[in-house]
Amino acid sequence: MASGYIRERSLMLDGVLFFPVTPFAPDGALAPEALRAHVSAGVAAGAGAVFPACGTGEFHALSADEHTEVVRLTAEAVEGGVPVYAGVGGPLPTALALARAARDNGADGLLLLPPYLVSGDQAGLVRYVRQIAEAAGLPLIVYNRANARFTPDAAAEAAAIDGVVGFKDGVGDIETLARTVFAVRESLRESGKPFQFFNGLPTAEATVPAYRAIGVPLYSSAAFCFAPEISTAFHRAVTTGDDKRVDALLAGFFHPLVALRDKAPGYAVSLVKAGVKLRGLDAGSVRAPLSDPAPEDLAALAALLERGLDLVRSA
Repeated sequence: MASGYIRERSLMLDGVLFFPVTPFAPDGALAPEALRAHVSAGVAAGAGAVFPACGTGEFHALSADEHTEVVRLTAEAVEGGVPVYAGVGGPLPTALALARAARDNGADGLLLLPPYLVSGDQAGLVRYVRQIAEAAGLPLIVYNRANARFTPDAAAEAAAIDGVVGFKDGVGDIETLARTVFAVRESLRESGKPFQFFNGLPTAEATVPAYRAIGVPLYSSAAFCFAPEISTAFHRAVTTGDDKRVDALLAGFFHPLVALRDKAPGYAVSLVKAGVKLRGLDAGSVRAPLSDPAPEDLAALAALLERGLDLVRSA
């Protein structure tokens, strides 16, 4: 059953978008109570929407049953308070099955991750979006990244598909994205269809000023998982035009976090999970092929976290 969030409200998102980690127990199995606690804490901290089983939630490492359970537990923890957008993707049959299961277990919408491995042409990518949107019957956000890079024309074609409500960019090509935003808006002008764009880069706060300049105000916040105080302070500063505060948080926390994240492949996920553990919730380790942070990097993360919290307190 759906979580109860009104479909019309779920079409338009706002605020800090929360992408929870997926906690695992010491034996490697899913840790349901830790997941409930993690999601509940994020909603209480002011998340505008929750995106379970996405990149930060190790979508790539979950079985189909685990994916469904993560979505179900998240929807139960949210209790209809904010929209729940589940990550789906991979091979077409897998994506279709996950989309239907997510719909039946409380998801209000879907974030469509790239198909598996192969690089299709633009027509094939649009077909991939269309088939999943039609099968799921839920609002769907297209994720532009990796082997699913849409041209402006293809993005406009995908945006016109019934049920497609957003375009999330994880590539970072500002020039192409600016043309994409324009192309999509022009294509939807006559219909007036509601549509949103999202900054989906890792540590998205670091690029928020650039994305906002081309009309992309929404962004996913991995830092919200372990530092909601810092994430919400940044969001408040951005949305109120407090440029001095934005610059202070970028220089003191987010830019150093990017530098630490770039030290090793997979740190965009494993550092976030380590941060959750630093804040007192045992979320377990990341699954292979990712690795937990090295001890010296974990120490650097702890010091950076304290610095960021000090910046928030000093305000």
